[in-house]
Amino acid sequence: MEGPHLLLHYAYVENMLERRVPHREAHLAHARAWKEDGRILAGGATGDPPSGALFVFQADADPDAFAEADPYVRAGLVTEHRVERWNVVI
Repeated sequence: MEGPHLLLHYAYVENMLERRVPHREAHLAHARAWKEDGRILAGGATGDPPSGALFVFQADADPDAFAEADPYVRAGLVTEHRVERWNVVI
């Protein structure tokens, strides 16, 4: 996994556990599709209860396109997202 990658950070709305229920399966299917074709290396919620999420993308992937099509973003469950370059050395 060495080399450049991209990180996508999400911040979630309050009460995400309850509010995500109608959109969860579509969100997971969307993320799985990107994982299956190799654009996403890993991803998941952060915090307990979840306050956001973090996704690790290949350097040539488009995290903004992922976010724009994500059912959580479209439903207004993500209050902000940002992309950062991550240079993995270990």
